[in-house]
Amino acid sequence: MAALKYAGMDDTDSEDELPPGWEERSTKDGWVYYANHEEMKTQWEHPKTGKKKRCAGALPYGWEQETDDKGQIFYVDHINKRTTYFDPRQAFTIEDMQVKPKRYDGNTTALEILHDRDLSDKVVVITGANSGIGFETARSFALHGAHVILACRNQSRASKAASMITDEWSRGRVFARGSALAARAETDLCDSLHY
Repeated sequence: MAALKYAGMDDTDSEDELPPGWEERSTKDGWVYYANHEEMKTQWEHPKTGKKKRCAGALPYGWEQETDDKGQIFYVDHINKRTTYFDPRQAFTIEDMQVKPKRYDGNTTALEILHDRDLSDKVVVITGANSGIGFETARSFALHGAHVILACRNQSRASKAASMITDEWSRGRVFARGSALAARAETDLCDSLHY
């Protein structure tokens, strides 16, 4: 708060009120930016809230957007026969709610990556799926509806992994294949998908 007071920004109850020397403007396509006349700079984020905004909807009835000789946008109110550089849509701005994509790292699980995805029309072949990362990946694909083929060197370990997955998710379509069968299944699948 001391920094806001020093900057002269603590004298208002309104979070959206601009500090002295600042002006709110908008681009031709409706994005709001802020001009600081004291420092001669502009920025996209509100100087107090740090939020981005854009103008919602079309211009009000009777208004038209034009450009002057210097390339600056101005607005003509044909009903009241006046012009202004202030976008009338700024009275109805909305926050720019960008959903940032989740960043994945070494601690991210396969279930987190596949969250909210329907894979019921997909066939997945996973090698080394009887343990470790391969098993967790196969489990996640099965829980999301995919038809999963566990391609493992050891048929008994592959069968055990498949039964563990189907015990957790009875509707899971999981099939285990040993080394020779796994290689053949993978080849057959690739041949059928080749166009």
